[in-house]
Amino acid sequence: MKAHVLIVDDDRHITEMLRRALAYEGYSVDVAPRGNEALQKALERPPDLVILDLMLPGLNGLEVCRRLRAGGNQVPILMLTAKDAITDRVAGLDTGADDYLVKPVALDELLARVRALLRRRNPEQTEVLRFADLALDTGTRIAHRGPREIELSTTEYELLQLFLRRPRQVLTRDLIMERVWGYDFEGESNVLEVYIGYLRGKLEANEEPRLLYTVRGAGYVLREKTDS
Repeated sequence: MKAHVLIVDDDRHITEMLRRALAYEGYSVDVAPRGNEALQKALERPPDLVILDLMLPGLNGLEVCRRLRAGGNQVPILMLTAKDAITDRVAGLDTGADDYLVKPVALDELLARVRALLRRRNPEQTEVLRFADLALDTGTRIAHRGPREIELSTTEYELLQLFLRRPRQVLTRDLIMERVWGYDFEGESNVLEVYIGYLRGKLEANEEPRLLYTVRGAGYVLREKTDS
């Protein structure tokens, strides 16, 4: 069976368009026009993915996202917004959204991103990836820096796993975007830079030595300082 998707948007034209497109692809779909209703439906039937509009009556999309994440829910969240300012996009990511699209939405792109987000939830063989004093358990999706436990969002986990599988290799921005987000992300989006900042903040929270480096003009690399 394909995944269950919850669409949260008060625009009936958009929700009907998305509902039909997702149903045609084989997904089961539920719709909520308001934030409170979305939270209730998420409790009654936990979705595999949430498509969440930023501008909602009552509870806005940012607050819905916060409340979903507050309970430790790691369901992938794709945020929709009519705002295209970088600050609005970053605000969505800061509250726990995994990805975003600016309206008007192209259906082909939305479906590609839905598929990419859902691929992350597929079961995988459990293993522990290690580099220096950093370890990542692919079963629990929890990282450790020495004895310190690090909780990761879905996107942070995917990003760290990619680096841990290719230590000391410089990974280009295009490769990272394709492997983690699952599509060719063009334009001036800084979503990757935002998540690199999130990862560094968590990996260095106790002032541990940096492991994730920027290679100017090339990309990013997981290495120790002595490797340079």
